[in-house]
Amino acid sequence: MKLKEAAKKIENSIEETLTYTDFPFEHWTRIRANNLIERLTRGIRRRTRVVGTFPDGNSALMLVCARLRHVAGTQWGNKKYMSMTHLESNGLDSDFIAD
Repeated sequence: MKLKEAAKKIENSIEETLTYTDFPFEHWTRIRANNLIERLTRGIRRRTRVVGTFPDGNSALMLVCARLRHVAGTQWGNKKYMSMTHLESNGLDSDFIAD
């Protein structure tokens, strides 16, 4: 029974799952995987585990914001994750700009 439900779910969302194929091939692995976000989340999780229990929600928020500010201000925050030249050369850049 569970296998039928899983197959139906995959069948119903296959177009959404393969959306990354609308972009140039060079971007596929970068779009499919979110290593940067996972790395950032691991760093935040590691720091919050050291603290253990926070006195209030603002303390946790301040820790997360401090980490995000650090990443944004360092070389790691300035790295380009994808080269947009592939989109520009194909004339696709205007099609994928978020509103």
